[in-house]
Amino acid sequence: MSVQLINPGAEVTRRGLALHTTISAAKGLQDVLRSNLGPKGTIKMLVSGAGDIKITKDGNVLLNEMQIQNPTASMIARTATAQDDVCGDGTTSTVLIIGELLKQAERYLVEGLHPRSVTDGFDLAREELSRWIDETALERKIDRELLVEIARCSLATKVVSDFATVLSEIVTDAVLTIQREGQPLDLHMVEIMAMEHRTSKESRLVKGLVLDHGGRHPDMPKKVTDAFILTCNVGLEYEKSEVQAVRQPSLVQR
Repeated sequence: MSVQLINPGAEVTRRGLALHTTISAAKGLQDVLRSNLGPKGTIKMLVSGAGDIKITKDGNVLLNEMQIQNPTASMIARTATAQDDVCGDGTTSTVLIIGELLKQAERYLVEGLHPRSVTDGFDLAREELSRWIDETALERKIDRELLVEIARCSLATKVVSDFATVLSEIVTDAVLTIQREGQPLDLHMVEIMAMEHRTSKESRLVKGLVLDHGGRHPDMPKKVTDAFILTCNVGLEYEKSEVQAVRQPSLVQR
């Protein structure tokens, strides 16, 4: 009654129904992203209200584009996107693991187990899993081959396998090119240029400056050696003035 007096439009939900709604939201989000996992995951088409179409199976893109209303599902989505911001991968896996944990917890909640006991079990499992990972982890030297394998593992879940093989070497070499000993990586030094007249498998890494700008005259040479390069931050193209002056005879002083 006190809640209704504070906010007459508030909805009062009992504990059992609230738990069921929370778990159902997690399982619903899990069912949406389940088919995206792995190299053989299905690709989904997203159509916005304006008619824009996106084709992807990246869990981070799907979660950002989905309009999630349920608070629990929204919290799971934010957790998964935080995983992607830190590690660059694992968005879909995070959603599936959370959904499966809540699905298994529902079995014990139905039998009368208190939710606090379930959360304590999750904490114990996390500590045990962290200990097991530290004991079984293998140390490997970080070299180009290892980085290519890591990149291929991540990209294979987002693009077709043939393109992932090519792209994994490109992104690895790009990062190694800008790496400086003892300094953080500045990924802004790597620029991605889209060539609409080319296919994705023709992508390649250029260790230098790429100017997607044709010649200004057909007689200009196609190749120049030992050339002087001028770099400037001002536009050299001709721009038509937008200022229009109108002369009124009455305002002209004699």
